[in-house]
Amino acid sequence: MKVVIPVAGEGRRLRPHTNTVPKPLLEVAGKPILAHILDPLAQLDIDEIIFVTGYLGSQIKEFVSKSYSFKSSFVNQDRLLGLGYAVSLALDNIEESDLLIILGDTIAECDLAAFTNKSDYVLGVKQVDDPQRFGIADVKDGIVTKLVEKPKDPPGNLALIGLYYFKEIAMLKSELAKLIKSDKKTSGEIQLTDALQGMIESGTKFKASEVESWHDCGKKETILQSNQHFLKTMNSSNSNNGSKIVPPVYISETADISKSTIGPNVSIAESVSISDSVIANSIIGESSTVKNADLKNSLIGKSVLVSNYKGTLNVGDNSIIEGSWYSK
Repeated sequence: MKVVIPVAGEGRRLRPHTNTVPKPLLEVAGKPILAHILDPLAQLDIDEIIFVTGYLGSQIKEFVSKSYSFKSSFVNQDRLLGLGYAVSLALDNIEESDLLIILGDTIAECDLAAFTNKSDYVLGVKQVDDPQRFGIADVKDGIVTKLVEKPKDPPGNLALIGLYYFKEIAMLKSELAKLIKSDKKTSGEIQLTDALQGMIESGTKFKASEVESWHDCGKKETILQSNQHFLKTMNSSNSNNGSKIVPPVYISETADISKSTIGPNVSIAESVSISDSVIANSIIGESSTVKNADLKNSLIGKSVLVSNYKGTLNVGDNSIIEGSWYSK
């Protein structure tokens, strides 16, 4: 099996964090989003993982090369023309194989071995409250009858969640080539959804497989929600240096916490220093310092200094936030 993971996007909704770090390497519950995606792949018999990179792609390559031993290759996406275009670039390097496509900015929790054995062609879906934001599957008796990308009048609320399996890839290649040759775009991009719809119209039967849970990591609010979810599965750290720890939390062994209240739903990365502070529902990036602060619902990048501040922050790497608030 080949696996394709598109990770070329600029992550504009997550600026300023993505000014210096590609979105898949932002951390959730103590490890990068991409690690949450790659770790479960160990249960599959994979020949190669192909990453479609672009923006800050060298960081993706370095992380994968240092952290994983599986065979991997990296294809540069020269133009941001949509997911369909990204996948087509990866398929240019594949002659014939069964294929799993996983988006690099969402985390789907499911049994991948079972998912790839459900049928020859499988689409991961999940019920959503706002179907206008997603590709939506119209399903009858478990088979996808129609796909619509971000419909104004959705046929249902089963969203495509970025998990796709193909027993054979010839028809997928053909449909993507048609879209690119004709320059057919939806919402200004070559959409994978349109290629899948072409396959359906040509007779391919896609099995709809609803995943256990699915976590979007495309903006600050959803990253914090994903962090909260995954922290629940982890062992919480004990209090130290006069601090109170309110589970669930992740605190790196190299972090220094003193005279503070941490949690719930807080992730603290390596070499962080926190003193005389209260932090809840937040992620604090590597080598940052927080002192005399009261933070909630905050996303703090790497090497950030926050002092004398009360409230909510969303600050990127190498920032300095010095307020005038003093705790009593």
